Amino acid sequence: MKKAILPIACSLLLLTACGSPSAGNKPADNNPGSDSKKTVKIGITQIVEHPSLDAARKGFIAALKDAGYTDGNNLKLDVQFAQNDLTTNTTIAQKFVSDKDDLILAISTPSAQAAAKATKDIPILFTAITDPLGAKLVQSLDKPGGNVTGTSDTHPDAIKNTMKAIKSFFPNTKNVGIIYNSGEQNSVVNVKNAEKAMQELGLTPVEATITNSSEVKQAADSLVGRCEVLYIPKDNTVVSALESVIKVANDKHIPLFVGESDSVKRGGFAGYGFEYYDLGYQTGKMAVDILKNGKKPADIPVGFPSKLGLVINKKAAADEGITLTDAMTKDATIVGE
Repeated sequence: MKKAILPIACSLLLLTACGSPSAGNKPADNNPGSDSKKTVKIGITQIVEHPSLDAARKGFIAALKDAGYTDGNNLKLDVQFAQNDLTTNTTIAQKFVSDKDDLILAISTPSAQAAAKATKDIPILFTAITDPLGAKLVQSLDKPGGNVTGTSDTHPDAIKNTMKAIKSFFPNTKNVGIIYNSGEQNSVVNVKNAEKAMQELGLTPVEATITNSSEVKQAADSLVGRCEVLYIPKDNTVVSALESVIKVANDKHIPLFVGESDSVKRGGFAGYGFEYYDLGYQTGKMAVDILKNGKKPADIPVGFPSKLGLVINKKAAADEGITLTDAMTKDATIVGE
């Protein structure tokens, strides 16, 4: 497997040579389940590198390997990272269509939206996205209806449980600082859900929005003195620069709650989460159903995480000036010891 950042100029030349990719640019063989011996080509597009998205990608590839697909043998993987650039994100999707890949894995909402716009013929699987319906990727969760399906990282209880933990662990909290990219559709959904949960608990959200990762530190600094707790939702732009927030939380002794367990392991205090590797593996099994068993994305229901648990980072607690209690840790998985 080769990891590469797509050279935009070369890709544009390639696209010019091949003509404009569109729904009409149908692969020569778009029924991979009909020939299990051929080498299948899978394009993987990922909006940015950070531990959760990386883990989902690794889980996807592991599921393929367990099903007998190995890169360089009967599998050709093309892994591309957009580095959070939407123009590059679009170019990657168009490249996969021009290459006539057998299947596209899109990791993150913008990656999935770009792939879905680029082709109506090639099967597309998504993973690590929050709201497939709101992102207009599927017609329904049970019957996606088109060439797109996959797995969502939204467990219905994750945000509610996180807000309850904030209220329970730090009962004097009134204001919760939130940093997110208002341009990420998945983040907007997460923040709305968090605000609703806060209102039910008598908490007030204090928002700081950013447009790129270079603004994250300044946003975190702007919340100092305006909130008692920080919360980072599943936002690819902020999570890619999470260390900036962790530093502010440590320096100012502000408890930092996060939207997924990988961010707890990086230095967040606590969050409800699951293993993104498992979510990616679940998506990989969908790919096998399409590639080997001839299933159609239209008929494969959207999947969700099956497990959810509280994760607490013991070292982060010390760094953020938090005294752990039995009530905090009794049902939690402890990391950072």
